[in-house]
Amino acid sequence: MGNVTPFPVAKGRPSQIGFERSELTRILDLYGRMVAAGHWRDYAMDFGRDVAVFSAFRRTAERPEYRIEKRPELRNRQGMWALVNEGGMTLKRGHDLGAVLAPIERRLLKLVAD
Repeated sequence: MGNVTPFPVAKGRPSQIGFERSELTRILDLYGRMVAAGHWRDYAMDFGRDVAVFSAFRRTAERPEYRIEKRPELRNRQGMWALVNEGGMTLKRGHDLGAVLAPIERRLLKLVAD
């Protein structure tokens, strides 16, 4: 009952990449609107050493229709945000989350208008 061992933390680089509250709020807002439109039914989040991924599914048993990826190490190059489709092709990459989510939001406007 004596010794307390400190939790090991790597210096300089975080051990896990995650979403900030404002980023997650924006993503979950879009997800909620897509669920309300009847297009998405499930989601998953994956947090790794290099990337944080939010995946949106039409059905639970399928591959994700879209993946929203955050890669902070690409912040100074192409941008840390990427929108990836079901086939693995990068549809949009950029520095601003709103600009990366724009293709999905445009699709939502078409779904509601019909």
